[in-house]
Amino acid sequence: MSKQAFRKKATGSFFWLFLLQKLPLAFLAGVKLKEIDDNGSTTTLQHRWINQNPFKSMYFAAMQMAAELATGLLLFQYINRDARFSMLLLQVRANYHKKAVGKITFSCKEGNSVDTFVKNMLVNTEGDTIELAVKAENESGDLVADFVFVWSCKLNEAQN
Repeated sequence: MSKQAFRKKATGSFFWLFLLQKLPLAFLAGVKLKEIDDNGSTTTLQHRWINQNPFKSMYFAAMQMAAELATGLLLFQYINRDARFSMLLLQVRANYHKKAVGKITFSCKEGNSVDTFVKNMLVNTEGDTIELAVKAENESGDLVADFVFVWSCKLNEAQN
């Protein structure tokens, strides 16, 4: 499947089915994919009973899940018959700045960096790592949290 075909499916009406099959906790928490393009991807998560903490705000793990999806999809869209590679999340760094209530938007604007990374990684038999930053903002545009995800990617052995 091409990158454009993946994007069309991911932003289509059946993305919930992908979440239900591959990431059921994201589905239950209410994570939504808002957009994915050459510049990056954006996910959203509405504060609800199912994803709250005891302090009536969004649980940190629910926020990390939505942020991780924003980065993971940028890499995942490149996996196809000609480019099969493994993805492993190595590290997460997070800073929380204020209570997450309402609808939170998680934006990763590193689509161009991912494109360059994947092209280089596919010719490197050792694999490589990439750090992808995500900003989480509330409906007022205030920064709620920021994240850095370190991904390791390596071409599958069968293709070497």
